[in-house]
Amino acid sequence: MAQLPHRQAPHGIVPLPNHRMAFELFRRQTAPRADRRSVRLILPVLALSLSAALMLGLVAYVLWPSWPATTVAGAPSLPIVIADEVFNVPPEAIRTAVQRHAGRQERIDLAFLWPSLAPPDPAAKTAGDRLFVTIAAATALPPGERVAVIYPRYTSGEARQRPDGLSEFSFRDGTPYQGEDLVVDTAAPQRFAARCSRRTGPRTPGICLHDRRIGGADMSVRFPRDWLEEWRAVADGIDQLSERLVGPRSR
Repeated sequence: MAQLPHRQAPHGIVPLPNHRMAFELFRRQTAPRADRRSVRLILPVLALSLSAALMLGLVAYVLWPSWPATTVAGAPSLPIVIADEVFNVPPEAIRTAVQRHAGRQERIDLAFLWPSLAPPDPAAKTAGDRLFVTIAAATALPPGERVAVIYPRYTSGEARQRPDGLSEFSFRDGTPYQGEDLVVDTAAPQRFAARCSRRTGPRTPGICLHDRRIGGADMSVRFPRDWLEEWRAVADGIDQLSERLVGPRSR
């Protein structure tokens, strides 16, 4: 049987053995073009996203609140609101930088020189005698009720009458106030009362805590127990400090 002559493909055309090879060739020729189009579409989107992120970061940096690490002597007082009570606080007296701003706060921690009641000098190299003050929203009974109702449940025996006009009660061991004494003005307990820890060594002096209710806030004042020898001057100083911070109406 005679064989048909083999037909040559026209010059420049590659013969394709089957449909699968034709599809593969088409895919290889068109895929790079599609990839290039996808890249051209994605690049502007990425650039816009990066620009938006940079702008948001810049805005956050500019608007994020910051507080000065140091203060300048004689700077104006800051109006600080705690429990809806406005306190006019000298910024030099604020102990932590994060609290050194006006507006509403949960609490503030202050320090004042004794006996001048002036804010500490930020440049001073020695600490000197200080009153430490914390003002926070009230969460317990008023101080007068604590002295009259709560503390007597935990004291032991009769009061010891001191020659300086104070009455001293010792808290029992096993109570929340063990290791402390309650000292009150014998003639007017509502004017001055303090819980004082006892000295346990030369490096651990006793510390007294005096609480005062101001509106919806409590002002807690800490001072060395040794100052009880001049407790009237301490009580007067706390009165003056209270007036400076919030005015005479809170006395």
